[in-house]
Amino acid sequence: MLVAEAVADVLTGLGADTVFGVVGSGNFHVTNALTARGARFVAARHECGAASMADAWTRTSGRTALLSLHQGPGFTNALTGITEAAKARTPLLVLAADVAGQAVRSNFRIGVDALATAVGAVPERVYSAESAVADTTRAYQTAIRERRTVVLALPLDVQAAAVSGPIDGRASSVTEPRAGTAGAAATGTAGTGTAGAALTEPAPAAEALGALVGALRWAARPVFVAGRGARIARARPDLERLADACGALLATSAAAKGLFRGSPWDLDVSGGFASPLAAELIKDADLIVSWGCALNMWTTRHGTLIGPDTAVVQVDLDAAAIGAHRPANLGVVGDVAATARAAAAELAGPAAPGYRSAGLRARIAREVRWRDVPFKDESGGGRVDPRALSIALDAMLPAERVVAVDSGNFMGYPSMYLSVPDADAFCFTQAFQSVGLGLASAIGAAIAAPQRLPVAALGDGGALMGISELETVVRLGLPMVIVVYDDEAYGAEVHHFGPAGHPVHTVTFPPADIAAIGRGFGCDGCTVRDVDDLSALTRWLDGPRERPIVIDAKVTAEHGSWWLEEAFRGH
Repeated sequence: MLVAEAVADVLTGLGADTVFGVVGSGNFHVTNALTARGARFVAARHECGAASMADAWTRTSGRTALLSLHQGPGFTNALTGITEAAKARTPLLVLAADVAGQAVRSNFRIGVDALATAVGAVPERVYSAESAVADTTRAYQTAIRERRTVVLALPLDVQAAAVSGPIDGRASSVTEPRAGTAGAAATGTAGTGTAGAALTEPAPAAEALGALVGALRWAARPVFVAGRGARIARARPDLERLADACGALLATSAAAKGLFRGSPWDLDVSGGFASPLAAELIKDADLIVSWGCALNMWTTRHGTLIGPDTAVVQVDLDAAAIGAHRPANLGVVGDVAATARAAAAELAGPAAPGYRSAGLRARIAREVRWRDVPFKDESGGGRVDPRALSIALDAMLPAERVVAVDSGNFMGYPSMYLSVPDADAFCFTQAFQSVGLGLASAIGAAIAAPQRLPVAALGDGGALMGISELETVVRLGLPMVIVVYDDEAYGAEVHHFGPAGHPVHTVTFPPADIAAIGRGFGCDGCTVRDVDDLSALTRWLDGPRERPIVIDAKVTAEHGSWWLEEAFRGH
């Protein structure tokens, strides 16, 4: 058996079964070996798109995808998507072909390890035929155990070498949960196969747990803010049980939107996307407990959502995350779900009312959603207000949806107005804040959740940047709704620099018929200039949905989105 085949044997034996990528000569054999062993290969049209698909698939499914890349430009093309995954702590394994050791003058020679390190990924390498099984197993385990994006370099000469002896990558290893058990690996309870070892959830120190429980007993107005760590840990039931015991209200970071959907105490997203009522209640809290959430400038509105007398507790698996963005009165190192369970056990007894009351519950039900917040509809002159557009879309689209949002001036509108059934239904690839990843992210999420209608929310800049993946949507037969908030500009720059008198001709563009571009790729397409034009979407939803639909929404652009104006002001 060749090393390329042995790598595939080990990975499929550990449970990896979904691979994204673009195949060149360097990753041809390892990709074919994976598919020969039953793995599904999803071909993208650009390596950055493949990386974003793999990232989104992993976030949505709770399992670890593989990303297969050609040497040299195959890897560098994917770097932006890999950086997003690495910054988001997505457990992803990148199979990066590399030149042979002796090919010192090859055009394809680059510092794979150095590039991986530079963007925050973990560099690993298959060093020899003798170490191939151990090297591959180590890399895959690192991705799962440490929740990291790992780049496994596969030199061509090593790939072609013969492996002697049995291939058993499962011994003393962590295996991936099979389909239907999404999230098990992320929570530390990975399926163990025949010879695997289960992961344990790190519990908090007794002293820290006692201090946390003391703070919860003291608080009269506690608020929980759950982030990516809570989502990965599948911690909703444990956090809700603890919140019921102490009377806490529930909010999330944008990355964990939907985690508490359906709870009467759900404030939705904290930070720039928070509704006026949510912002008011969070700011008036006397205790904020962050659960796997960074409490960065976005989640706290540059700190303005944390009152001057509010106590802050951070619970995180990563000790370095505690206090990284703002001081915390108490830091608790431990798994979010395990810590919440332990705290609830300590709080056993009659539930405290805390922040909760019948009147507040009614007010939350009436006011906390953005669609219930009054606004002046500025539609007109052939352009639709993005708020009115988003509210109409939310009413029209089926509840069982998965929403992926690109980056840009527009991004708050779908993030605030489009509801999702749970946290796995919201794909928010904003750890690197790169424009152009949204469409590919929607593809990865759609493949991970085929029972849900995929919705890609894009700006015109990001849509055109990642447009090649429209072919992938059509080729895969995904019944996707692709909404382009089209202001014919890079709106963030227009609204940041324009008011100061700077010329903005470099970031504005003539009108583009994006609906026609979509039809050229094989999609249905419609142009929306007012809400009534969405009748085309109604017909598509009522029909067989044989092709994806591209909605080119010509949105108003007189001023920037309020959340971005606030971010630029720094308060």
